[in-house]
Amino acid sequence: QVQLVESGGGLVQPGGSLRLSCAASGSILSFNAMGWYRQAPGKQRELVAAIRSGGSLNYADSVKGRFTISRDNAKNTAYLQMNSLKPEDTAVYYCNVKQWSGRESWGQGTQVTVSS
Repeated sequence: QVQLVESGGGLVQPGGSLRLSCAASGSILSFNAMGWYRQAPGKQRELVAAIRSGGSLNYADSVKGRFTISRDNAKNTAYLQMNSLKPEDTAVYYCNVKQWSGRESWGQGTQVTVSS
C-alpha cells in the first residue's frame, strides 16, 4: 500500500492562491497516474486534476486555467497549484495514486476554505 501525505491546505480569500503537496512513499515513476480529487459538503468526490506516467494532464472544466498539477520525480511528490480561488473551490482535497496493478491509494485529505 502506497502511503500519501498531503499538506498545504488552509484558509484563503477569494482570488488568492494555495499550493497543495502530496508526498508518496514509493517512486511516483512506478505509478500509472497521480491525481487530486475534492469533496465538498453534501457533494460527491470529484476529480480536479490528474497527471499520467507519460506526462499527460487532465483537468476538471471548473479549474482549467486556474489550477496546475505537476510532479517532482526526485522528491516523489505531486503538487496542485491553485490560483484565482473561488468560494466554490472550498472542499477537502485528496491525493490519489493509481498503480499499474490497478490498486489505488488515497491520502488523508487536506481542507481548503475560500472565504472572505
